[in-house]
Amino acid sequence: MTKGWGLRIYALIYLLFLFAPIILLPMFAFNSGKIIAFPLQGFSTTWFEQLWTRTELHRAVQNSLIIAVSVAAISTVLGICAARAGALDDYPFKRSMIGLVMLPLVLPEIILAVALLVIIAKVLGIAPSVWTIIMAHVLICTPYATAILNGAFQNLDKSFEEAAMDLGENRWGAFRLVTLPLVMPGIISAFLIAFIISLDEFIIAFFLSGNVTTLPVYIYGLRRQSDDLPIIMALGTILVTMSVALLIVAEFFRRRGMRRAGIKDSGGLL
Repeated sequence: MTKGWGLRIYALIYLLFLFAPIILLPMFAFNSGKIIAFPLQGFSTTWFEQLWTRTELHRAVQNSLIIAVSVAAISTVLGICAARAGALDDYPFKRSMIGLVMLPLVLPEIILAVALLVIIAKVLGIAPSVWTIIMAHVLICTPYATAILNGAFQNLDKSFEEAAMDLGENRWGAFRLVTLPLVMPGIISAFLIAFIISLDEFIIAFFLSGNVTTLPVYIYGLRRQSDDLPIIMALGTILVTMSVALLIVAEFFRRRGMRRAGIKDSGGLL
């Protein structure tokens, strides 16, 4: 009994530590005072209204959306290719190739950002821009998309595709007409996860942005002035809400794909 209570107390403390900052975000975002401290001065939507008047913010949001959508699309396509190759029995060196794709997950992001900056700016002579951020984000988002799609392809019954080929379809036709629709929930989930990761990523965008400002870099710049801290809270509230909503949608499609494949769910994104 004592052990059970200890575990519950630990879980409660852990959840409070994890979610307390997220809970405080909207509290200070809707606070009328400029000082981030208790007691709260009153309810106000002033800081959200100011977001509409900042042209720099609108440009940063536009850049981040262009980057995130492009990265999500490219990473998902690459993830489909990698997961498809990993599901084939006769694909040579597939474990080594999948391990190479997953390598960015274990590399420190700051080291990766510095290395990419040196390669892109010094070795290749390419000026930092939106495209350099997209290339770098694809590198870090593809492993996440591959990991999600690996489960979708590995759990798929191969007899469906074999039956389509027996009925006259070639390998590409069977993949396009049978396999692809069956793994579509996983594809949508991978796209949304890659979109969220790219939209929220700061370190690589900070190093490779050049004159381009993304939303995380813009938020980082706001912290220099104390009067802008409530605006950061308002932006954070919007980003957290959107990220949670996208995660819920991604988890819905992931579980839908598991149910379609007839596999018992043992946990996931949420």
